[in-house]
Amino acid sequence: MPILSLPKWICLHLYENKNFSDLSDYEINDLKNRLSKFKSEDPEVSIMIPAWNEGNNIYRTLSSLANSKTKLKTELVVINNNSTDHTQKVLDTLGVKNYLQPMQGTPYARALGLEMARGKYHLCADSDTFYPPDWIDLMIAPMKKSKEIVGVYGRYSFIPPEGESLLFLKFYEKITGILIRLRKYKREYINVLGFNMGFITEIGRATGGFEVKEVRKFDNAIGSEYFVEEAEDGRMALNLKKKGKLKLVTAPLARVYTSSRRLTAEGGILKSFTYRLKLHSKRIMEYVAGENSDKF
Repeated sequence: MPILSLPKWICLHLYENKNFSDLSDYEINDLKNRLSKFKSEDPEVSIMIPAWNEGNNIYRTLSSLANSKTKLKTELVVINNNSTDHTQKVLDTLGVKNYLQPMQGTPYARALGLEMARGKYHLCADSDTFYPPDWIDLMIAPMKKSKEIVGVYGRYSFIPPEGESLLFLKFYEKITGILIRLRKYKREYINVLGFNMGFITEIGRATGGFEVKEVRKFDNAIGSEYFVEEAEDGRMALNLKKKGKLKLVTAPLARVYTSSRRLTAEGGILKSFTYRLKLHSKRIMEYVAGENSDKF
């Protein structure tokens, strides 16, 4: 794969220049049939996706997950976090299991997903992210292999806004990769992001779950009036470490591709990158040699 192109497996799921209402009957039935594999009554794996007004995004995420190669019994559940668009219609049309969480906020949505999950293993996904065919198996494997591993998290790449190059985003990702390695020593929980993480369900419940002091909104853009420093994914990671170790899944075939809309909401890719670079430059020694902390 050329370094500045998206992987070929994503192409099937882009539905370029199409909203959900533009999909043909064939496309809808094809997607519905592929998703039918996630209706296990006795799942080993639960995939939980929070969604707020994602009617024109979530079917792409679902399409990518529907091409999973896994043989593990899996349930896929969407938590509709009080959407006011046609998100519910999309879920109903495709026959996707879902629950309504009327309390607004990502932590509430993820908490309901944790409450309703039936699988031994819990994978967190987001409705603006694409998941490769081997993602489920590669994320579950470390927890199956070692009892010491109670949680996992993976690598990611951004999908550029339409008409923009991947070049700067690739540079951004290289810097992020370095920071992930540095933070692993003393601040590993900061590396754990809700669109690409997993854990043993019962340990997640027993150690405090996704409970946070302040509830963030979905994009949680830096500089916005609603920005919250503490995040439910990092809090879950801290809770999990009370019972065992976390594992960074580095396999290239486990890398997910997520929307860059949050970077855009923060004033653009360059502005977002500059802010983060300054922030993390000040904290490098803290990441490597600082005392253990729950500082976000």
